[in-house]
Amino acid sequence: MCGIVAMFSAQEPISESSLRLGMDCLKHRGPDGQKFWISGDRRVALGHRRLSIIDLIGGEQPITNQDETLYIIANNEFYDFERIQRDLKQWGYQLTTNSDSEIALHLYDEFGTQCLHHLRGEFAFIIWDKRNEVLFAARDCFGIKPLYYTIYGDTLYLASEVKALFAAGVPAAWDRESFWQDTWGVLSPDRTLYTNINQVPPGYFLLASRSGIRLHRYWDFDYPPIHDLPQSSPEDYIEQLRHTLDEAIQLRLRADVPVGCYLSGGLDSSAVLGIAATHSSEPMQAFTIAFEHEAYNEEAIAMETAAYSGANIQVIPIRQKDIADNFADATWHCEMLCLNANTTAKYLLSRAARDAGYKVVLTGEGSDEIFGGYVHFRQDKLLHNQHGEDEETIQLLLEELKQKNQVSVGLLFAENEPIPRLNSVQRLLDYTPAWMQAYAQRHLSSVPFYSSEFITQFQEKDVYRIFFNQIDVQGQLKGREPVNQSLYLWSKTNLANYLLRMLGDGVEMAHSIEGRLPFLDREVVELVRNMPISLKIHGLTEKYILREAAKPFITDTVYNRQKHPFIAPPSTFNPNEALQQLIQDTLRSSVMSRVPFYNQAAIIQLLNQLPIMNENQRTSTDFLLLRMLSACVLQERFGLA
Repeated sequence: MCGIVAMFSAQEPISESSLRLGMDCLKHRGPDGQKFWISGDRRVALGHRRLSIIDLIGGEQPITNQDETLYIIANNEFYDFERIQRDLKQWGYQLTTNSDSEIALHLYDEFGTQCLHHLRGEFAFIIWDKRNEVLFAARDCFGIKPLYYTIYGDTLYLASEVKALFAAGVPAAWDRESFWQDTWGVLSPDRTLYTNINQVPPGYFLLASRSGIRLHRYWDFDYPPIHDLPQSSPEDYIEQLRHTLDEAIQLRLRADVPVGCYLSGGLDSSAVLGIAATHSSEPMQAFTIAFEHEAYNEEAIAMETAAYSGANIQVIPIRQKDIADNFADATWHCEMLCLNANTTAKYLLSRAARDAGYKVVLTGEGSDEIFGGYVHFRQDKLLHNQHGEDEETIQLLLEELKQKNQVSVGLLFAENEPIPRLNSVQRLLDYTPAWMQAYAQRHLSSVPFYSSEFITQFQEKDVYRIFFNQIDVQGQLKGREPVNQSLYLWSKTNLANYLLRMLGDGVEMAHSIEGRLPFLDREVVELVRNMPISLKIHGLTEKYILREAAKPFITDTVYNRQKHPFIAPPSTFNPNEALQQLIQDTLRSSVMSRVPFYNQAAIIQLLNQLPIMNENQRTSTDFLLLRMLSACVLQERFGLA
């Protein structure tokens, strides 16, 4: 993976210094080299920071074709690329590198934008088509790799990170409406927290010419209508999943550098490590986090899994002081608002992996988003997919689920209370996804801490209407199982904006680590989307079919364990330690007063009440405090207007 910057000007010549500043800001993404190209008329510029993983000697970018009419810069990992290289050579193409990135250049030459249907992997890339004077930029199906853009003056800017746009000269300011959307948990997939800066949404490509820019969707989940679900036996589905996931993991072990694995005590990373170990002639290297608080520490389970898989394991202890010392840097890299210190913990995990000599790691992210791993998906299953169950059984299962939620931290369980704002969702879908209900409840509890001016500005706006205006409701949601609808909507918001940007790319690439996500392999996702809900959620057992498919590769402990989200211990549990002191000092300071969304007097009153709160209150308050702390960091680091 790498860092990319591009500029396309309608009139004014591009400034080389602006391009260089944008590239310099992405050095962490590509410490192994840098190169740029500017067209003769100075209307197009492509800059690349390289993290060398495939073709260590010859994979320098930008790459051009033989007659220099196409140029590419890419932040990518394309799998099964050797097969495509052979095809391209048979078609008459002369490859100048052995890198996987070059295949996209020639596939575009052959198929135009349809080249995207030939690519399997994680990517964001930009191609300049000189013959047709078109700039083509694309992002992978799920948003694993980020790609931001803006038009400033008469110039289109694109980059792997927002900070590179700021460094290149684009003004830095909060987008107040996006911030409001984000407080409800429904930030649109094309927006960011920053004024006039957008994302190329997952599964989209952008075309830019002198007549303007256009966005096109090339992939979507396409969950089958309820009555069109394929009919296979559970045993057949299990075997298909085992085979497809095995292939996805095996492809992701291909690299010219060592490949490690992030490991927790959960099913997802344990399955990845267990399967990967069967394809490695040497013991895999695993990295795991150890928290001080027992309820959050999965070290013992990870150690058991590593031993079972024959892997070596490095344990990275994370203390509150470690998080306090690195919170600001982690937030700067992620460019989003934090809800938990797990982001900083993952940042430290990635640093340890890099210090151990690794550039590539396999991770378990994305599994919950395709198999329905979170508690709110189980709520949706019980409430809206009642296939013959009697009402009394449903209520008993819901009560059991609620009790489990009370002893598991970080889970979104939706209480059954009317929220008028959600009426438009109910009318649109004929139900309200549990995660939207839970986020709305969390938002309403935080309203007293926003400024009256901020609330007045947006209280009449329907955040759900703004969000759903970006969603193909008729084509992607109507006639689908409610759980699949909920999975779809979650993937359009929290998957790309939080899980992949913050817990994935942001904290990994901060230390030049490429994360590879076999659960978000397109072949795996397209298989799982067609499976019956009962195989994803079986009673209260989440990810049932994954448990069965992975059973030969995981311990009994992991097989029988309920979902525990990757959450760091709340800072509010340790009032005298460094992280809580950082929160107290920052939120009481003049820094907080400059963030234009909050009521600082109410926040100080909340801080004063912490000592008399019970543990559940402190846990829920921690989400709010870390969100405020990260807003302060972004305000200061980016100098936001």
